[in-house]
Amino acid sequence: MTVAGFRRMALALEGIVESAHMGHPDFRVNGRIFATLKADNQHGMVKLTPADQAVFIRSHPDAFAPESGAWGRAGCTQVTLKTVDAEQLGEAMTLAWQSTVNAPPPRTKPRASARKGKK
Repeated sequence: MTVAGFRRMALALEGIVESAHMGHPDFRVNGRIFATLKADNQHGMVKLTPADQAVFIRSHPDAFAPESGAWGRAGCTQVTLKTVDAEQLGEAMTLAWQSTVNAPPPRTKPRASARKGKK
Protein backbone atom coordinates (compact mmCIF):
# COMPACT_ATOMS: atom_id res chain seq x y z
CA MET A 1 0.00 0.00 0.00
CA THR A 2 1.18 3.50 -0.78
CA VAL A 3 0.34 6.87 0.76
CA ALA A 4 -1.59 7.70 -2.43
CA GLY A 5 -3.50 4.42 -2.19
CA PHE A 6 -4.39 5.03 1.47
CA ARG A 7 -5.59 8.55 0.62
CA ARG A 8 -7.59 7.33 -2.39
CA MET A 9 -9.25 4.62 -0.30
CA ALA A 10 -10.20 7.07 2.47
CA LEU A 11 -11.56 9.69 0.08
CA ALA A 12 -13.66 7.08 -1.76
CA LEU A 13 -15.89 6.70 1.31
CA GLU A 14 -19.03 8.82 1.55
CA GLY A 15 -18.86 12.24 3.19
CA ILE A 16 -15.08 12.37 3.70
CA VAL A 17 -13.12 15.57 4.09
CA GLU A 18 -9.33 15.60 4.08
CA SER A 19 -7.87 17.99 6.63
CA ALA A 20 -4.69 18.20 8.70
CA HIS A 21 -3.97 17.57 12.35
CA MET A 22 -0.64 17.94 14.13
CA GLY A 23 1.26 18.29 10.87
CA HIS A 24 -0.12 15.32 8.96
CA PRO A 25 -3.19 14.57 6.82
CA ASP A 26 -6.35 13.27 8.43
CA PHE A 27 -9.66 12.07 7.06
CA ARG A 28 -12.91 13.08 8.72
CA VAL A 29 -16.58 12.32 8.50
CA ASN A 30 -19.14 14.42 10.39
CA GLY A 31 -16.25 16.43 11.84
CA ARG A 32 -14.56 13.40 13.42
CA ILE A 33 -11.24 11.82 12.46
CA PHE A 34 -11.44 8.16 11.43
CA ALA A 35 -8.06 7.79 9.67
CA THR A 36 -4.74 9.60 9.37
CA LEU A 37 -1.51 9.39 7.42
CA LYS A 38 1.64 9.78 9.50
CA ALA A 39 4.31 12.31 8.59
CA ASP A 40 6.83 9.48 8.07
CA ASN A 41 4.90 8.31 4.96
CA GLN A 42 5.34 4.74 6.23
CA HIS A 43 2.29 4.46 8.49
CA GLY A 44 -1.34 5.39 8.76
CA MET A 45 -3.93 5.07 11.49
CA VAL A 46 -7.51 3.85 11.50
CA LYS A 47 -9.82 4.38 14.44
CA LEU A 48 -11.35 0.99 15.18
CA THR A 49 -13.33 -0.25 18.14
CA PRO A 50 -11.08 -2.08 20.63
CA ALA A 51 -12.79 -5.37 19.65
CA ASP A 52 -12.18 -4.81 15.91
CA GLN A 53 -8.63 -3.71 16.65
CA ALA A 54 -7.92 -6.99 18.48
CA VAL A 55 -9.17 -9.01 15.50
CA PHE A 56 -6.99 -7.13 12.99
CA ILE A 57 -3.89 -7.32 15.19
CA ARG A 58 -4.39 -11.03 15.79
CA SER A 59 -5.09 -11.76 12.09
CA HIS A 60 -2.45 -9.45 10.56
CA PRO A 61 0.22 -8.63 13.18
CA ASP A 62 2.70 -7.45 10.55
CA ALA A 63 0.25 -4.82 9.24
CA PHE A 64 -1.66 -3.62 12.34
CA ALA A 65 -0.59 -2.59 15.85
CA PRO A 66 -2.18 -0.49 18.59
CA GLU A 67 -1.09 3.13 18.78
CA SER A 68 0.74 3.91 22.01
CA GLY A 69 -0.97 4.78 25.26
CA ALA A 70 -4.62 5.57 25.79
CA TRP A 71 -5.22 6.17 22.08
CA GLY A 72 -4.21 2.60 21.31
CA ARG A 73 -6.32 1.21 24.14
CA ALA A 74 -9.29 3.15 22.72
CA GLY A 75 -8.89 1.45 19.30
CA CYS A 76 -6.56 3.76 17.37
CA THR A 77 -4.67 1.28 15.23
CA GLN A 78 -1.39 1.88 13.43
CA VAL A 79 -1.21 0.57 9.87
CA THR A 80 2.16 -0.29 8.33
CA LEU A 81 1.72 0.67 4.68
CA LYS A 82 4.42 -1.57 3.21
CA THR A 83 2.87 -4.73 4.72
CA VAL A 84 -0.89 -4.09 4.56
CA ASP A 85 -2.74 -5.16 1.44
CA ALA A 86 -5.66 -3.32 -0.11
CA GLU A 87 -8.26 -5.82 1.10
CA GLN A 88 -7.07 -5.68 4.74
CA LEU A 89 -6.89 -1.89 4.72
CA GLY A 90 -10.22 -1.54 2.94
CA GLU A 91 -11.95 -3.65 5.56
CA ALA A 92 -10.32 -1.81 8.47
CA MET A 93 -10.97 1.62 6.96
CA THR A 94 -14.61 0.78 6.24
CA LEU A 95 -15.15 -0.35 9.84
CA ALA A 96 -13.47 2.84 11.11
CA TRP A 97 -15.65 4.96 8.83
CA GLN A 98 -18.85 3.13 9.85
CA SER A 99 -18.27 3.57 13.56
CA THR A 100 -17.34 7.23 13.08
CA VAL A 101 -20.18 8.15 10.72
CA ASN A 102 -22.65 6.69 13.23
CA ALA A 103 -21.16 8.54 16.21
CA PRO A 104 -22.81 11.73 17.47
CA PRO A 105 -21.27 14.96 16.14
CA PRO A 106 -18.33 16.31 18.16
CA ARG A 107 -19.06 18.72 20.96
CA THR A 108 -17.82 22.22 20.45
CA LYS A 109 -16.17 24.12 23.26
CA PRO A 110 -17.85 27.38 24.25
CA ARG A 111 -15.88 30.50 23.41
CA ALA A 112 -13.93 32.06 26.31
CA SER A 113 -16.31 35.03 26.46
CA ALA A 114 -19.28 32.66 26.76
CA ARG A 115 -17.62 30.73 29.60
CA LYS A 116 -17.16 33.96 31.54
CA GLY A 117 -20.85 34.83 31.19
CA LYS A 118 -20.24 37.52 28.57
CA LYS A 119 -22.27 37.91 25.43
